[in-house]
Amino acid sequence: MTQQSVAAPQPVPTSDKLDAAVLKVAGVVVLGALMSILDVTVVSVALPTFQSEFDASYARVAWTMTGYTLALATVIPLSGWAADRFGTKRLYMMALALFTIGSGLCATADTIGELITYRVLQGLGGGMLMPIGMAIMTRAAGPNRIGRLMAVLGIPMLLGPIGGPILGGWLIDVASWHWIFLINLPIGIVALVYAQLALPKDSPQPSESFDFLGMLMLSPGLALFLYGVSTLPEAGTFADAEVWGPMLVGAALVVAFVVYSFKPRHPLLDLRLFRNRRLTVAALTMFVFIIAFMGAGLLFPSYFLQVRGESTLHAGLLMAPQGIGAMVTMPIAGMLADKVPVGRTVPFALLLILAGFFTFTQLDADTSYVLLCGSLFVMGLGMGGTMMPVMTSALKTLTGHEVARGSTLVNILQQIGGSVGAAVMSVILTNELNGSRQIPGLTDENGNPVTEAGLAIAAQQRPELAQQLPDPSLVERGLDFAANSFATTFWVAFALVAATFIPAAFLPRRRERSHLLDDQPGDQPGDQPDDQPKIPVIVH
Repeated sequence: MTQQSVAAPQPVPTSDKLDAAVLKVAGVVVLGALMSILDVTVVSVALPTFQSEFDASYARVAWTMTGYTLALATVIPLSGWAADRFGTKRLYMMALALFTIGSGLCATADTIGELITYRVLQGLGGGMLMPIGMAIMTRAAGPNRIGRLMAVLGIPMLLGPIGGPILGGWLIDVASWHWIFLINLPIGIVALVYAQLALPKDSPQPSESFDFLGMLMLSPGLALFLYGVSTLPEAGTFADAEVWGPMLVGAALVVAFVVYSFKPRHPLLDLRLFRNRRLTVAALTMFVFIIAFMGAGLLFPSYFLQVRGESTLHAGLLMAPQGIGAMVTMPIAGMLADKVPVGRTVPFALLLILAGFFTFTQLDADTSYVLLCGSLFVMGLGMGGTMMPVMTSALKTLTGHEVARGSTLVNILQQIGGSVGAAVMSVILTNELNGSRQIPGLTDENGNPVTEAGLAIAAQQRPELAQQLPDPSLVERGLDFAANSFATTFWVAFALVAATFIPAAFLPRRRERSHLLDDQPGDQPGDQPDDQPKIPVIVH
């Protein structure tokens, strides 16, 4: 990951407003980010469909999300080095093409293994869209308007939670699951044409060396560790070699990476930045929050689909209040981040999230939809007031020459947190559901015992199954057990959100100026002073 000073033809803008030239470039970046973020939320409503389509456990199909976010984390640090070497426009268009091709391949998958593989390919492209897009926008707008810049980039984050589940649900209901990926093909082609016309011409420059050895330790280490965790429900015990083997090797690789990362001059992740107390507090707050919120967020549509028997479209519509809540607070939070210390705003936002989460810890098979949708709206309000302020606070603690390395660190932690959250929450839910009472003499197509919860969930989508049962109360008992399993999983998420208050208590409560423009030419080895103003290129 690199950061370098780019000579600007004109003085850095001082106005708080984003002019037409910046908005033209922003349109390209927002379109790419919308594709990447929509694909996460679209797939969230499809997980139960994947379960039935590929006859796989929830922990297994959750790897369509975990693999995607791990791929995002892999290419984030690679993006800055490649942007310098090949140019931002060329690399951004390559990322768009890779994401679009990956989407097309996902639609052709015949097994869950193939789908996970193609999702990883998608993630390799999607992971470069946001960091390269951020670099392009920061170069165009300058660092004085980072809060408003974040607000613009927040547009796809607002639309994704609202439009993604609805779009995914509608496509699955009226066509098939394949179309949640095929829809990206026309969008990707339009984005490629737009990028070719709107983005400024590339000017590649010599780049720092890239830490390939670090990448070969961190990415496989995380993947192996999480794979071991995700196999626990099927294995049933940590003593199984398929569980502890990958976990042990993965943990060893991650520890080796941490030890090694202090040696190179330009490491994959600059862990030395954790000496900055404010960066450490902001990163830790975000990491714990992401594990809880993103991990549990995958389970909301699954509850509506599997326990309540809703269609995928209705499940998507029921998720909309969360996105609407975020839409209300995210633009306000983006503006306040430049004026009010985050230590005074984020704790209130976390309280809203905690209040919303509590409702889901009390789930049963017929909890009021009014209560659930209201709670999702309150959680959305809290989410919109948490993410952007914390990330902005982390960036503001850094000087110009540190900002690229710091933003890389923060963003890769965000993706790792999402991967950990998806894997852990899906494992907890699967393990809880596996505890349901088995039905004597009844097995599935593979000869595995059928549980009351499993049969009740299947009966919600195929009512004829319930009519064939000698004991009608079996479905009711199964649904009650499934609802309790979801509630138990949400208790874990609730506890993690509560734990977020610990690092959040140390967020800055006094207004401090940004250090992004502190560096003067010649501060870093090899810098040559000139008469042009310098714009830090932020690789997000």
